[in-house]
Amino acid sequence: MVVLAGCTLLVGCATDSSMLGSGTNITASDKTRMTKSGYLSDYARLKPTPWSDGIECWRDPKIDARNYDKVLISRIVLSLTPPKDKESEQLVDPGDLKALTDYFYGSLVKALKPQMQVVENPGPGVVVIGIALTSLVPTAVSKSVTGTLIPYAFIAEASSGVASGRPAGSTPYMGETGMEMQFRDGASGAILAECRDTEIGRKYAADSSSNAAGAAQTWAGGYVNSFQAWSYAKNAFDKWSMLVAKRLADLRAANPAQ
Repeated sequence: MVVLAGCTLLVGCATDSSMLGSGTNITASDKTRMTKSGYLSDYARLKPTPWSDGIECWRDPKIDARNYDKVLISRIVLSLTPPKDKESEQLVDPGDLKALTDYFYGSLVKALKPQMQVVENPGPGVVVIGIALTSLVPTAVSKSVTGTLIPYAFIAEASSGVASGRPAGSTPYMGETGMEMQFRDGASGAILAECRDTEIGRKYAADSSSNAAGAAQTWAGGYVNSFQAWSYAKNAFDKWSMLVAKRLADLRAANPAQ
């Protein structure tokens, strides 16, 4: 709570990433907002998996991931749909979209490079990752500031996520980020796996599985990011990048958790 008190007027608050942690719990998967844009081949076979923190996935069980040691990240495309509630609807600057896709690409490269060579051309031994951003809604910063300035408003806001059908700790004006991801063989073009997810920002994020310091970082990070339009999107990109890298590492080590 000391961190929150010190950041009451967060417009001028510094955001030290070491203080705020990795951000993996600052967004939460929302199964009610999963998209079906047509980018993937078969949505019916996508299922939640234990390793993915809410992401729905499918993979070809015959694939041996040890045959792949390189990765190509295709140009990230946008297939944006209107948000499910009018409260989230906002105009988006095209320049922001370019900056966000560049950020996501960089996040994936950073996560994957330690284990796989990132290449620019398909071929044998290459996994081609294709990504469509299918829902991209910025946080309504003005509403977040207004809610913060009202005494004790956080008490009502903190419980509004569950009450409105959103993840716990979110509010109706938090950012939303959806993606659909496809993995193909770089030589044959065969589909190896597909995934989709929609992440919602959490202004009042708690991490009960962490220690006290980790829980405080998660809480502070969620609160700080509620005052920046696209911070939750970047949190989601980093979360997905980390999960993709970890999953590929597990599969290539022949240790695929189902």
